[in-house]
Amino acid sequence: MTQRSWDRKDLLGLEDLSAAEIESILDAAVSFKSSEAPKNHSKLSNRTLAFLFSEPSTRTRSSFEVAARRLGAEVLGFSAASSSLLKGESLLDTVRNLEAMGVDYFVVRHELSGVLMPLAPKTKASLINAGDGAHEHPTQALLDLFTLREKKGTLKKLKVVIVGDVAHSRVARSNIFALLKFKAAVTVCGPTALIPHDIASLGVSVSQDLDHALKDADAVNVLRLQLERQKENLVTSLNDYYQAYGLTAERLAKNPDCMVLHPGPMNRGVEISSQAADGPQSAILEQVKNGVAVRMAVLSLIEGWRARHG
Repeated sequence: MTQRSWDRKDLLGLEDLSAAEIESILDAAVSFKSSEAPKNHSKLSNRTLAFLFSEPSTRTRSSFEVAARRLGAEVLGFSAASSSLLKGESLLDTVRNLEAMGVDYFVVRHELSGVLMPLAPKTKASLINAGDGAHEHPTQALLDLFTLREKKGTLKKLKVVIVGDVAHSRVARSNIFALLKFKAAVTVCGPTALIPHDIASLGVSVSQDLDHALKDADAVNVLRLQLERQKENLVTSLNDYYQAYGLTAERLAKNPDCMVLHPGPMNRGVEISSQAADGPQSAILEQVKNGVAVRMAVLSLIEGWRARHG
């Protein structure tokens, strides 16, 4: 697939994307990451991008802002947390008003799952999902896949373990949707209370034994324990959780080829030890670096669609 074959105004999730579409993003990201690639581009020089984040973010928002500026876009310094959304204005009305001012792209993080689906057809602006509830976080999964492909040489038939708070993780769902398109074997691992009861229907294996799951894994993606999203206490104690599901150097030593991913922010000593997070098998900071190239690729492909459709 070439960049010109991209045919989407928005990026709302990975569930509906084909493997070829995902690869087109990853391939475009390679060129943006190249050491020979210029840091400043003009592809979005006449565009304006705004953030609509109703949840906190450091990595995703900063990464998108760096990506947009490197492509030449004007970035609107707008905070949803201090906007008319707090006065009861709907997300659609906010988008329409900002669109009337000339905003072309909205990068949106929202606490409600699927909030962008009905919104996208009602605006000419492009919407990019930066995390909606426990639904999807597509660009995080894309940078995870980019890092995996870069380190392992392929995505096909990899064995990937996703461990932790799967129930509240939009990162897990986007990773599962994408990895299965490449025939990867995905195992989700964690205490029963943090694993959705119907998760196996997506095509993944389920385990409560992290040591067994890691035995021949190519990579492990460690999820943050999202205590703020839990409506009741689903973990008896953080120490017990760490003993059963914490990724440690001792566990990793049994599989030196297992690559470590984490979407951040990390709770050291809860879901991962410092030795595992900072050790030779960790690709966590490489993920962060790759996030800029991946988000430049997403914006660039969508801009190609906008240029063709006026």
